Amino acid sequence: LVRLVESGGGSVQSGGSLTLSCVVSEYTGGGRRCIGWFRQGPGKEREGVAVIDKWGATVYSDSVKGRFTISQGNVDTTVNLQMNSLKPEDTATYYCAAGEYYGGVNCPLDLLRYYPYWGQGTQVTVSS
Repeated sequence: LVRLVESGGGSVQSGGSLTLSCVVSEYTGGGRRCIGWFRQGPGKEREGVAVIDKWGATVYSDSVKGRFTISQGNVDTTVNLQMNSLKPEDTATYYCAAGEYYGGVNCPLDLLRYYPYWGQGTQVTVSS
């Protein structure tokens, strides 16, 4: 059973930083593995934040580009999200998700159906 466990959420003031971590276990998927961070704010739909494939290719949403960095940890089934210059609009529950995608060069950021495995989420709250 594939399991994803997120950690690192919390409360910070605007301009602050947080690092989220995701550990993926029991994943036996194929060659085009994608792991990503998604978020859902109050009253909003779930949206893609950043994704990374097993070779390190990344895709970011425009709203976080230049502020967030997704990276693989020392073990390739660990993925981190470094979040800098946080804004109140970044407040959301952040989810880690994993899947496979063979439809293009990069992992998809907005096609959630390609991510069948999800963690429970971790809350990030940014106050102004």
